[in-house]
Amino acid sequence: MVEGNSNLTARIHLTRMSVKWISVLLLIQLSCYFNSGTCGKVLVWPTEYSHWINIKTILDELIQRGHEVTVLTSSASILIDSNKTSAINFEIYPTSVTKDDFEFILIKLMKKLTNDLLKDRFWAYFSLLQENLWEFTDCIQRLCKDVVFNKKLMMKLQESSFDVVLADALGPCGELLAELLKIPFVYSVRFLPGYTFEKYSGGLLTPPSYVPIALSELQDRMTFLERVKNMMYVLYFDFWFQAFNEKKWDQFYSEVLGKHTTLSETMGKAEIWLIRTYWDFEFPRPLLPHFNFVGGLHCKPADPLPKEIEEFVRSSGIHGVVVFTLGSMISNITEERANTIASALAQIPQKVLWRYDGKKPDTLGPNTQLYKWIPQNDLLGHPKTKAFITHGGTNGIYEAIYHGIPMVGIPLFADQPDNIVRMKAKGAAVSLDMNTMTSTDLLNALKTVINDPSYKENAMRLSAIHHDQPVKPLDRAVFWIEFVMRHKGAKHLRPAALSLTWYQYHSLDVIGFLLACVVIVTFLVIKCCLFGYQKFFKTGKKKKTE
Repeated sequence: MVEGNSNLTARIHLTRMSVKWISVLLLIQLSCYFNSGTCGKVLVWPTEYSHWINIKTILDELIQRGHEVTVLTSSASILIDSNKTSAINFEIYPTSVTKDDFEFILIKLMKKLTNDLLKDRFWAYFSLLQENLWEFTDCIQRLCKDVVFNKKLMMKLQESSFDVVLADALGPCGELLAELLKIPFVYSVRFLPGYTFEKYSGGLLTPPSYVPIALSELQDRMTFLERVKNMMYVLYFDFWFQAFNEKKWDQFYSEVLGKHTTLSETMGKAEIWLIRTYWDFEFPRPLLPHFNFVGGLHCKPADPLPKEIEEFVRSSGIHGVVVFTLGSMISNITEERANTIASALAQIPQKVLWRYDGKKPDTLGPNTQLYKWIPQNDLLGHPKTKAFITHGGTNGIYEAIYHGIPMVGIPLFADQPDNIVRMKAKGAAVSLDMNTMTSTDLLNALKTVINDPSYKENAMRLSAIHHDQPVKPLDRAVFWIEFVMRHKGAKHLRPAALSLTWYQYHSLDVIGFLLACVVIVTFLVIKCCLFGYQKFFKTGKKKKTE
């Protein structure tokens, strides 16, 4: 009898859940028709880890506005849990890549970037970086092939009549799908090494005199030698370094599309580039109308902390707490580094919440608690938080900006050193090197950002700038996606530069023509002068003879 009641209760609960989801979907659809008059269908080509967090924030908002969202995800996806109940439709496709393969490549890449590559050895660093990025993007290409050569899946996508593709530029293929499905696409991107694709595919202007190239770790106000360094980086990224094996990708895209094309040319067809930064973070630079800043779109007010964490934070008294995390991709560090860090943390009066999944450091102080996971945004928004020790990931930095928290940056790889350079230039952070810092260095850095009021004031100033926008970043991102759906693209925003060849863009043909004109005119003038001189000389000589 009890078992029968339990089954009945379970069935009732499931029925209520089903009714709840049906009601939610109906309300979403009604809201869409009443508010905008049309609902769109969005196809998504995502990237893992923090990139997925940003994309998913946009997708959740699109769904709230009544749009139908389909995410193409492989059976090898690491973070995207398609089994959870969600309003997002996950289209799972089979792939020859396994989760272990994909995770191994990412872990290997992270290990190389954080431990094995020494940044002061320029050529060795970037050569190994390129080699590892090629291995990663080769894996992405295998996933892409498993989609575009899957006739049944491609037929299904064709029949679904999507309005737009939302893709992350770090993982190519979204632009190829858009081309095959003959629909416009929008990019979500933080940066690509050296801004190469943003510059040549998107037409973004990057004057090297005051726009520091990505990965250069330079500020916008450069000395002469720094401008020399920046120019060397520009030349290196333009003519040598390739984040993707472009020859391989060009051949693949040409084969699939049945015409000669390139990865860069296909990426250049993006209607809108949603850049996940803003002027609270970036240095001033020229932009184009199809580039839009949406930095901090995932940020939100803090929620209450879990009871155990709240009690620990409250117990800090007047000194407050320090939040420490190296992000989701770095779960632990070497024991030596961990002991160096723990020793410094033990010497501050604040209590510390440290996201760490390795062996407990021998030098860990009683003021420090280790967690496998922490509610980062909620902690940064807590009134007792005094400082944030961060690896410099864009998402974490934006949460610190949103809540006005000064930072100690320990950058590890990719854009993180550049991110910390920007925060340091704006007076909201102190930077340290993971490989060379001592306990004293970390201790002094923490004392500086906590006790020097200028760091808190600068962090609050950046927070005020971030909040003082006419349109919220998330609303701006969604607006442009909806704009592309409504107008079947945004061709009127694309500069004519994207249809010019490199020599036309730099006016080399015009310069050549004008130089040729000058040469011809000069030649004719000289010839006329010589002819006149010779004529005059001969006439004068003849008269003298007579």
